Amino acid sequence: MSKLVKLKKGFDIKLVGKAEKKIVDFLPVQTFAIKPTDFIGMQRPKVVVNEGDIVKAGAPLLFDKAMDQVLYVSPVSGEIVEIKRGEKRKLLEIKILADKEISFESFQKYSEQELKSLSKQDALAQLTKGGVWPQFIQRPFGIVANPSDSPKAIFVSGFDTHPLAPDLSFTLKGMERFFQAGIDVLKKLTTGIVHLNVNADSEGSSVFSKIQGAQINSFSGPHPAGNVGVQIHHLNPVSKGEIAWTISPFGVVQVGKLFLEGIYDASKIIAITGSEAKITAYTKTYLGACVDKFVAGNLVKEHTRVISGNVLTGEKINKDGYLGYYHNQITLIPEGDYYEFLGWMKPTASKLSYHRALGLLSFLTPNKEFVLDSNVRGEERAFVQTGVFESVTPMDILPVYLLKAILAEDYDEMEELGIYELVEEDLALCEFVDVSKHPVQEILRKGIDLIQYS
Repeated sequence: MSKLVKLKKGFDIKLVGKAEKKIVDFLPVQTFAIKPTDFIGMQRPKVVVNEGDIVKAGAPLLFDKAMDQVLYVSPVSGEIVEIKRGEKRKLLEIKILADKEISFESFQKYSEQELKSLSKQDALAQLTKGGVWPQFIQRPFGIVANPSDSPKAIFVSGFDTHPLAPDLSFTLKGMERFFQAGIDVLKKLTTGIVHLNVNADSEGSSVFSKIQGAQINSFSGPHPAGNVGVQIHHLNPVSKGEIAWTISPFGVVQVGKLFLEGIYDASKIIAITGSEAKITAYTKTYLGACVDKFVAGNLVKEHTRVISGNVLTGEKINKDGYLGYYHNQITLIPEGDYYEFLGWMKPTASKLSYHRALGLLSFLTPNKEFVLDSNVRGEERAFVQTGVFESVTPMDILPVYLLKAILAEDYDEMEELGIYELVEEDLALCEFVDVSKHPVQEILRKGIDLIQYS
């Protein structure tokens, strides 16, 4: 039965630089990369190609020896130009010089009618060989799901409330057929419910409005209402010993294309966002694209931070870095490598703050969009008990006590305080509003690793 969940806790970070709803053609991207560091939990990556090899889109590049049935494949066709390694030969990137015309590996095609009678075993075989399986993320721990497990439910968040997040109704327009096919396949993988969660505060997306076979739930409220972890918490929380899977709408479309067209299609529409972008718009590219063509000539000033993803959970990359596997936007903001003496005490309405602190008057203009840089304006200090973490976390969890339990490596306390329900993005707002300047997301991942590998 569909549910309506109204959330009051949270905070919308309103920034200058939201993408205009138009598709802009930048210069063609030449190189693409798969980065094992994008896949949390990958233990022993094994490369199956060599420099100089010619591959098609969907051809295997590597696998994890701990889960060798899952293949990580090339997003485009072309030549393997570099297998980049770091210290102790840690695999960092596999770079592909793309062909002008993309050619695809062929997989078995199914009609919509054939999907109705598809077996779970056949679905798993196609998903793991066809390269889309890394889109399935397991809760707890936020790692790539194990095909051998049986999840109690599968969750899809149909909207994104992160700062400057792309509009999924725009990026997925025209993909209704593939999305429906993807949902039909997801139903084969669980004995529970496939939850499709949409934004109750918007008019809704045509991509999701006529979807069948999933329970459509509506969520309203500020960020992090769009986080799938928050949605799971209010629909069917994950307890110790339980497993749920999540997948993005883009991943669902990829699944649908794999079964209906028999190809691994990594094409996606991403948003170019941020106050330092001359052109803020959408563009079509492929997963793992080099961002140089989107950045070069498109900066208001050169001293700019380039982020793959959003400002809360994204990754800082170079101007010739690569789009993260799970990212749908590039964010360009001012670099904050400067010192501002007592900057927080100067009366101003130009700085955004969750707190009604001395001098920071942004609360007087709640609808204003701000230009923020990467300066954290302070250094790490002792935890201050303000109750602010709880006010931006719409879950029955006590973040401060959980973080202290992690720092103390108190396993029992971590479990009792709800660590199985969380990944980094669920507490990213806590890091933003933290007056103590703690790396909240980093601390949480440390706790998750302690629990997972204990």
